[in-house]
Amino acid sequence: MSTVTTAMISELREKTGAGLLDVKKALDEAKGNMEEAVTILRKKLGNKIDKLASRATKEGLVHAYIHVGGKVGVLLEVNCETDFVAKNEDFKAFCQDVCLQIAAASPLYVRREEVPEADLAKERDIAAAQMAGKPAAAIQKIVEGKLEKFYSQVCLLDQPFVKDPEGKKTIKDLLTEKVGVMGENMGIRRFTRYQLGA
Repeated sequence: MSTVTTAMISELREKTGAGLLDVKKALDEAKGNMEEAVTILRKKLGNKIDKLASRATKEGLVHAYIHVGGKVGVLLEVNCETDFVAKNEDFKAFCQDVCLQIAAASPLYVRREEVPEADLAKERDIAAAQMAGKPAAAIQKIVEGKLEKFYSQVCLLDQPFVKDPEGKKTIKDLLTEKVGVMGENMGIRRFTRYQLGA
């Protein structure tokens, strides 16, 4: 049986535009065969998958931000479907907000799928060791809760938005909100955070 990797999941998501769980299930069912997984998704999701796949995000911006004092800088790539949206002031403001988030919260990855399995295994081991002596069912729930906390610290999309006073809105929520406002698909592709002396 072929092992499904995060790289395979990311590739299939990019190819089809399908959700994470749908992609993972399709790859598991296809035993890692990419073409077969695409067929499974097309059967399951019908025309929706074709529409999502056709809405490529090939336009966008590379946005640069230098924090006050010049000690932290961020380069960010955000993609959208059209050049028209990329030039829109709301889109640029969104890019600026995401740069502020990266400067302030120091994420390591854009999304969960990018976190190396070795890091996740280490976090699970640490959490399980802290819960030694508790019932197995409780340990599992606590470990999953600690993993969620870990994601909210290291993954940009899972982080609480620093400009949200209540701390309930995540960057993913902000992105979804902006997609609704702009009326087209958008995605945060990658970033680099620079810190003086780091």
